[in-house]
Amino acid sequence: MSFALLISIFVWLIVAMTIAWAIQRMTGNSGWIDVTWSVSTGLGGLAIVLLSGPALTGRVLLALVLVALWSLRLAGHIGLRSATVSDDPRYRALIEGWGAHAGLRLWWFLQIQAVASFILILSIYGAVLNPAAFPGMLDVAGGLIAIAAIAGEGISDWQLTRFRHSQSVVGQKLVCDVGLWRYSRHPNYFFEWLYWCSWPLIALSGLMPGLHSVAAFLAPVMMYWLLNHVSGIPYLEEHMLRSRGAAFRVYQQRVNAFFPGPRRPLSAAAGDIGAAEK
Repeated sequence: MSFALLISIFVWLIVAMTIAWAIQRMTGNSGWIDVTWSVSTGLGGLAIVLLSGPALTGRVLLALVLVALWSLRLAGHIGLRSATVSDDPRYRALIEGWGAHAGLRLWWFLQIQAVASFILILSIYGAVLNPAAFPGMLDVAGGLIAIAAIAGEGISDWQLTRFRHSQSVVGQKLVCDVGLWRYSRHPNYFFEWLYWCSWPLIALSGLMPGLHSVAAFLAPVMMYWLLNHVSGIPYLEEHMLRSRGAAFRVYQQRVNAFFPGPRRPLSAAAGDIGAAEK
């Protein structure tokens, strides 16, 4: 039953990202891709939690709450943003670079995202398969970390949106250096990664390691790699350097890219350029 369920969820993700591809081709707005990804991953996660076991245990209920909160918040935020902008600059850069083959290459790119979603869902699956008694200390720790991460990502997204809509910022090429953005150039990405770190803790609760706990580690490892080296920070920072220039280079010198930390002093090469923001 579990194998058939996993195959069904994988097929669902492929279909969902094909729908996302069709929406982008019709509207020209790539933002709806990430909305579809968030919803389809959330639905796949809820399905694996509800259908992978016979009992509605405490750990299953915890997983349901954490998956639903994550998916609803992320999809809602991206959906509101996509409704007010014409396109996502990361996807736009990719599509322009692909040229005449953009349609086909975008479809393949989104199928890779479907595979990534499946890996995330496997991590959720690994956590709910934990046979230990609930709640354990690591269940509590994992739940608190997940809630804190969802809240932190929501706060950082709200701070960035508020900054962009500020009367002193509209129409100017500034870089957001307020709130959580003073300590990380991508606090939303950091908290997204931190959320997925909660699943290995839940999987290891009761200290009964097995294949289920190995599966739960897939999500934070993959998410860290994607955000830092593939589709997250590299594309966004390239866009920010093109659109913000010297202000963003100063920001890079002063603020960590991913993990929050204290601000660094400006180097002599930075001159007197102030730290402006996103």
